[in-house]
Amino acid sequence: MKSLFGNSNSNIAFSRADTSVLGIWWWTIDRWMLAAVILLMGIGALLVMSASPPVADRINVDSFHFVRRQFVFLGLAAICAFGISLLSIKWVRRLASIMFLGVICLLIITPFVGSEIKGAVRWIHLAGITLQPSEFLKPAFAVVIAWMLSEGRLNPNFPGYIVSCMLLATCIILLMIQPDFGQTVVVTAIWSTQIFLAGLPMVLVFGLGMGVVGLAVGAYLILPHVQSRVDRFLDPASGDNYQIDRSMEAFMNGGLMGQGPGEGSVKNFLPDAHSDFIFAVAGEEFGLLFCVLVVGVFSFVIMRGLSRLMGERNLFVVLAVTGILVQFGLQAVINMASTLQLVPPKGMTLPFISYGGSATVGIAIGMGFVLALTRKRPGE
Repeated sequence: MKSLFGNSNSNIAFSRADTSVLGIWWWTIDRWMLAAVILLMGIGALLVMSASPPVADRINVDSFHFVRRQFVFLGLAAICAFGISLLSIKWVRRLASIMFLGVICLLIITPFVGSEIKGAVRWIHLAGITLQPSEFLKPAFAVVIAWMLSEGRLNPNFPGYIVSCMLLATCIILLMIQPDFGQTVVVTAIWSTQIFLAGLPMVLVFGLGMGVVGLAVGAYLILPHVQSRVDRFLDPASGDNYQIDRSMEAFMNGGLMGQGPGEGSVKNFLPDAHSDFIFAVAGEEFGLLFCVLVVGVFSFVIMRGLSRLMGERNLFVVLAVTGILVQFGLQAVINMASTLQLVPPKGMTLPFISYGGSATVGIAIGMGFVLALTRKRPGE
């Protein structure tokens, strides 16, 4: 029987002659990247199941409180990524623009109605749901900036560079009010990469670099929590490094093969074992080889995405995909490097693996954009 599927001997492969929405999607999507994203979600589900029960017990909630919530988040993330991957380039731009405007509005009201956690106001409550708007800002920002810069190259009368600079400045101001230096760094890195690829003169590249250095120095001098983290990184004896010390012990205890699923002890002591330090749980329970596998999957997603851009003539697609991959890779590097004491500690989630609703769904939206924009479209 041939309809949605290829033949009676295969119940999972779509026929190349199938012209349905799902059939076309299946033969135009990057199935290797899709498989890697699904693998990361599976690894995240496994690690949250292992790391979160002790955290839940410490705050006197049901042991599987975080597990159930994360499965809901992962389900919603999968739906978002799949739905967005069906979109055309035009609809990707439209959705990202609407999303960007909505998130900017949320960022404006966050300091007034948001909840303060650990000295920062980054979360708001809407209809019983807690949201971190900055997580949804990043993928939308990457697509919108790519649109502005590509339009500026195609239409000399359109001030693409100026508009992108104004949008970046708006985002930086709103993020620093919270304050959220980590997300500011990610957004700035996205913009810097995109504007460089769009053909920024070397003089402006140098000026941009100096601006980034100035931003980092300013954050160190103005924000006490940033100064404290940098000082403790440079001189561990200058402050409390409890989480970092326990994290390093976890990797040493895990060795090459790990102590086994559920057998680690670091999750019993680390407050953020299910989120910011979940990579330490992976190192202790599954070992170095498993951690190398995780790094390899992240690297594969990035390299696969960039390889899909080889020969791409649409500047918007190149800039948008590259910007989102920069976000994806930078977040992973910051999280894992912080856990390994290679950079000053920063509360940055590990994409698809750390517990968190806004972070999980936000990164899924970004990867949905990537899957949509890297689809094979002979007619476009």
